[in-house]
Amino acid sequence: TYEYSDFGAEIGTVELEAYMVPEEDLGQGHYRLLETNYRVVLPVGVHIRALITSVDVLHSWAIPSLGIKVDACPGRLNQTALFLKRKGVFYGQCSEICGVNHGFMPIVIQGVSLDNYGSWLAARLDG
Repeated sequence: TYEYSDFGAEIGTVELEAYMVPEEDLGQGHYRLLETNYRVVLPVGVHIRALITSVDVLHSWAIPSLGIKVDACPGRLNQTALFLKRKGVFYGQCSEICGVNHGFMPIVIQGVSLDNYGSWLAARLDG
């Protein structure tokens, strides 16, 4: 589950649950075992603070191409800084053996322009 929560009570919060796309539902150009139903959309050229936690067991939120690996621990709030330098799609996975479904926890970050991010966010808040 991802939550965009820095907008204050007057605007609201955006939440999304991202799950791996089953192989039979993959489209052309999508990666098996790496694609999710929702991508985490983030603006390029903006300093971002990500807060990471877990509700069940120890996980590790990792996106190697961005140089990020943060443990997600139950009862603990860890943070990391992100700064996307370019637009694109960045893939990662849970990199802590966390249980039977460990191999099915992909992470997809989509870096977009600030204008496109604003449009995406407005659409999510409206509907």
